[in-house]
Amino acid sequence: MEQKKITYSEATAELESILQRLRSGELGVDELTAATTRAKALIEICRQQLTVTKQELDTIIDNTTL
Repeated sequence: MEQKKITYSEATAELESILQRLRSGELGVDELTAATTRAKALIEICRQQLTVTKQELDTIIDNTTL
């Protein structure tokens, strides 16, 4: 089964949700490990997407004559 690629906006929204649940005390100890693991994965997704976008912008800027 093919997994849908999560967008940067979706990843940040999910991270916000996890943070909100952490701050509110909604997450129990049993859920904390899973939430932390998911947050780390979401941060990595965001980091990768930002890196790709930066590289693309650098290429555009390098190829633009002013």
